Amino acid sequence: MAFAFQFGRATRLVGMAVLGALVLTSCGPGKDKRMLFDGFYFKTKSKRVGDDYRNFIVTADKAYQSLEGARQAAEYEGTRYCLDNAMGTSRIRWTVGPETPDNQLTFDGDTLIYQGECNP
Repeated sequence: MAFAFQFGRATRLVGMAVLGALVLTSCGPGKDKRMLFDGFYFKTKSKRVGDDYRNFIVTADKAYQSLEGARQAAEYEGTRYCLDNAMGTSRIRWTVGPETPDNQLTFDGDTLIYQGECNP
């Protein structure tokens, strides 16, 4: 009888450890931590163009969800890029950006592409 009690307790401890591990692995930058633009989430990326960190491009995937939201997400990502990579400035001279008319925007499939230069 004592063996069965210890086995049950050990099983509960292992179960609680597994449950704890599952809870911890589900933590991280989940959907509730992501920023929404016009009610949608857009995966954005930024990267420099050439050797000068001031020149960059930004992409916002799934622009078909909301062009206005994709524009906002790309502008936000561009500002973040410049703050992180170009002497802490948030000023940007856009080649293709927030002020570009819809019919002159650049797309790669359903991905919006902005291009700019961090301008201190």
